[in-house]
Amino acid sequence: MTEWVPDVLGDEFEQRTLPLGTDEQGEVVATLVRALPAPLPPQPSGWERFVTRLRGESDKSQHPVLDGVDVLYVHGWSDYFFQKRLARFWTARGARFFALDLRKYGRSLREGQTPGYIADLATYDEDIAAALEVMRQDAGESARPRRLLLMGHSTGGLVLSLWASRHPDAADAIVLNSPWLEFQIAPLRAAIAPMVELQARLRPMEAAPQIDLGFYARAQAAVMDPDDVMQTNPAWRPVPAMPVHAGWLWAILHGHRTVAAGLSIKAPVCVMLSARSALPTRWSEELTSADTVLVVEDIAERALRLGPSVTVERIDGALHDIFLSRKVARDEAYARLERWVVGWAAASGS
Repeated sequence: MTEWVPDVLGDEFEQRTLPLGTDEQGEVVATLVRALPAPLPPQPSGWERFVTRLRGESDKSQHPVLDGVDVLYVHGWSDYFFQKRLARFWTARGARFFALDLRKYGRSLREGQTPGYIADLATYDEDIAAALEVMRQDAGESARPRRLLLMGHSTGGLVLSLWASRHPDAADAIVLNSPWLEFQIAPLRAAIAPMVELQARLRPMEAAPQIDLGFYARAQAAVMDPDDVMQTNPAWRPVPAMPVHAGWLWAILHGHRTVAAGLSIKAPVCVMLSARSALPTRWSEELTSADTVLVVEDIAERALRLGPSVTVERIDGALHDIFLSRKVARDEAYARLERWVVGWAAASGS
């Protein structure tokens, strides 16, 4: 493992390269980013709080609701981690925040590699395992066990859902931001899957025609908060999106089929979605207040197959990335997330 070094996001963040061996395209790495929040004020001990109550005095201290919690965030397709605001939400509540740029994405992309390409989503188990090992090392010796909260956006939500089902005791809670749990034309998935599988076997690197017209990126720019502008690296988050290859598409469809059959996630899951979808065939103002990537009704239905404890939150006016929406919708999303997280933390003994 390499050491922590300054990250492209500035002084609040550091990154660490996670070597994962080599493949036919050369060196393979993942990259773990950690947030460096301002230190929390010293908290009184349990004895000090007890004495305060005996004296009849008000305990003005506020124990961080997510003390002892580690958050691991995984990005979506044609994406990487850049959301400083999201990291601050978690660290302000006492959690340690980490984000993982998967192999061949963002910080992990190396010259000569096919961006984002993977032939089996289970291969990401190696990336996640490497990240969790560094997170454990980073925690040092602690008498109190830490809890793991996973957060995934879009394709990252699919990856983490499948991972959590295969590792049923690893995560304590999961938050999914518009997870890609089903193909956009759900009734056709079974029909096209054999053709895609054959193409993946014969010509896995064949690229599908590009259908991204750039409207989703335009919608994000239209609703961006001028007081908190988020700048992205166009090489890591291109417009239009990265090409889709047959081998990768087969891996995604296989993941969707697995979700449709039902997963076994033991941890409570919060799924956050826009209230509506919009078809981005031409530009309109409607695209600034809807999910133009997924069919949210299908995702809401598939979410109920993740496990026995699933909450679905529908945010009016939200984009595909809920936390990049217009301020009103974004504020509502953070309020809903806080309500769910506080409830989970209380129920799980934080």
